[in-house]
Amino acid sequence: MVCENWADKLDAYLDGELPPAEARAVGEHLRSCGACAAESLSRVQQKRAVQAAGQRFTPDPAFRARIQKSIAPRRASRWKVVWFPALAGAMALVIVGAISLHLNRERRGEQQLLSELADLHVATLASSNPVDVVSTDRHTVKPWFAGKIPFTFNLPELQDSPFTLVGGKVSYLNQSPGAELIFRVRQHQISVFIFQEQALANGCARKNAQSARSFSARSWSHNGLCYFMISDVAAQDLDKLRELVKRAG
Repeated sequence: MVCENWADKLDAYLDGELPPAEARAVGEHLRSCGACAAESLSRVQQKRAVQAAGQRFTPDPAFRARIQKSIAPRRASRWKVVWFPALAGAMALVIVGAISLHLNRERRGEQQLLSELADLHVATLASSNPVDVVSTDRHTVKPWFAGKIPFTFNLPELQDSPFTLVGGKVSYLNQSPGAELIFRVRQHQISVFIFQEQALANGCARKNAQSARSFSARSWSHNGLCYFMISDVAAQDLDKLRELVKRAG
């Protein structure tokens, strides 16, 4: 009976595929194990018989032609192997380019939106009557918008904060009405715009906007409403007011 530890190595040994050290070990084992030596001889004879049978058969021209015909489709498949990856790569580049173009259009649309809001903010700063309802009381300003815009919102509690509510007015973007609220901090005015998301062609900004022309900006969405905050104050002031408005919403 062939030794289990050596049976798997016999074919590799006979074919000369073992490393030198393993080949020497198998040779020494065959010299001392009659069963493995007999099995090796049997395998050698089998290999020689197969080799001799293969040499006795010579294919005729007709058989060779059939074989060549059968492998012709493989040549076509080889074309697929060679060119398909290139075509797939080209398609990937086209898809990536289309996505990049779409994202660039979205960014341009967002920048245009923020530019329009910056214009509204500048117009408010330059106006002799910046707001239509003048009040520091949120319970006065919020009801004033009822019936003037197609949505409602909440105003933050500003007690113990550096911010003061100045008032508000109705502003229009894409011919849709929205709220513009004016807050003051250290003589700087902050415009907070609220519009319905469905009224904006590009929707709300995909990411929190950081700048609009020379102004700092913040943007977010909540319950179908888009909020935009624009001012020339420090970024930390915008962040503080944003958190107050978010908590109110």
